[in-house]
Amino acid sequence: MHENVKDGTAMAARLAGGAPLPSALVVTDPAEWLALDAGVREVSCFRSDLMPERAAPLPVDLSQLGESRLALALCHRDGRIRERVLYGVAHYPSLLPLIVIRCADWVEPVRERARQVLREALDDEPDAAVDLASLILRVGRRDKGAFCVDLLEEVLGRHPRGRVAALFSDRDRRVRRFAYRLAIEHRLLRPTQLARAAARDEDSVVQDLCATAALAAVPEGDADDEVLAPLLTARNPRTRSAGVTALRRAGRPEPAEAFLSDRSALVRACARYVVRQHGGDPAAWYRLRCAVSDDPELPPGAVIGLAECGNRADAHLLWPLLVHPAPAVRARAVTGLRTLDVGSAERLRPLLDDPAAGVVRETVLALLPSAKELASDGLLERTGPKWPRHVRVAAFRLLDAQGGIVALRAAVGLLEDQDDKLRTWAGQSVQRWHPQAGMRRGDPEVGELLDRSRHLFSDYVLLRRKWEAGVDGRPGSQQGG
Repeated sequence: MHENVKDGTAMAARLAGGAPLPSALVVTDPAEWLALDAGVREVSCFRSDLMPERAAPLPVDLSQLGESRLALALCHRDGRIRERVLYGVAHYPSLLPLIVIRCADWVEPVRERARQVLREALDDEPDAAVDLASLILRVGRRDKGAFCVDLLEEVLGRHPRGRVAALFSDRDRRVRRFAYRLAIEHRLLRPTQLARAAARDEDSVVQDLCATAALAAVPEGDADDEVLAPLLTARNPRTRSAGVTALRRAGRPEPAEAFLSDRSALVRACARYVVRQHGGDPAAWYRLRCAVSDDPELPPGAVIGLAECGNRADAHLLWPLLVHPAPAVRARAVTGLRTLDVGSAERLRPLLDDPAAGVVRETVLALLPSAKELASDGLLERTGPKWPRHVRVAAFRLLDAQGGIVALRAAVGLLEDQDDKLRTWAGQSVQRWHPQAGMRRGDPEVGELLDRSRHLFSDYVLLRRKWEAGVDGRPGSQQGG
């Protein structure tokens, strides 16, 4: 748990000042209740004036405290106070979240009493379990929190259809996971509903749960389009990959070919598996698509797909795609050449000036292993302000990889760049710079560059850098360069 204790102490102070409970915190947010619980204990340590219960016993009639004071007492550091208050909160439904927290209390009498109160409250008002689900699942991760989760499952299981369904759209992904597990266990959803849930939900665990359950309900060899369609058209790749893999069980390899060029590597791999299982040749399919280098409809996924399952001889199909009109195709062609380990620094170098940032990023990744072979003058020129940001970043990354005075020269030159991030990266490069083996010692340019960046160092560190480069003084000297 990562409760914000600072916010919790502020809430505790407001409650102690007489603020009503609903206006003191966002009562529907579990994190606020957990923060309040932690904050009250913090306050009771150093602000006894806010916690009069420390100096005086609780009144016989606990209703005299009021809701806000009861909330504070439920979170008190003293376990005897927490236990005593639990006997007087049954008529305060708004305090149920704090009772949930006390069900995992480290003091056994407090814990046992809180569990009894919570069970009685949910027996009387079982729909409250829906509102408490997120908090219960968070508390359930604590050492003594399993009771709450078991009770939640028990209460929801009495009338699962309405109550569990209400949790499918909860903002908390833990709640949605819990709800869908219950729904699958109790068979509350049809395969088509599970498939739609897998396609709709953004959580990968829910996607896997629902897609697996939906497909498990479809017999081997049965092609249920109502189940497959939501999976195959889902935005998230995990769900699409499940749908593509199911095409093999359904005996329908033809639709899988359309996913050979999917934007997701996972989906492409599943599609290749299905096609191969039915005697197809994915590599031949990719070669056929990439053979027409000026095809405006060429999908980028087909380009990288060729590299994923082809061989180095297929590079002749990728080189022409470096001038394709679509930036995504050019970028995937560069990635493919790097994947096949056939990239040529001389042939890839012009792509550093590509207008598409994605192409330039992929080109840098391909050129980094051979960065020292590149002419530094041209790269240094491209760190100038007249070039687009993505070109300046690419040139700097390659110069930084070269090391030595070239890297220092580039980094110092970018310390006044118009882009905040690039200035920061340049400063970090200067701070971690050290002379390379084989550098000429005593180079006055090194001393000049370090002096221009002296604001990045302490006097001692700057002097030591100069000493390492042989340009000024020695470590321990009392003067900078």
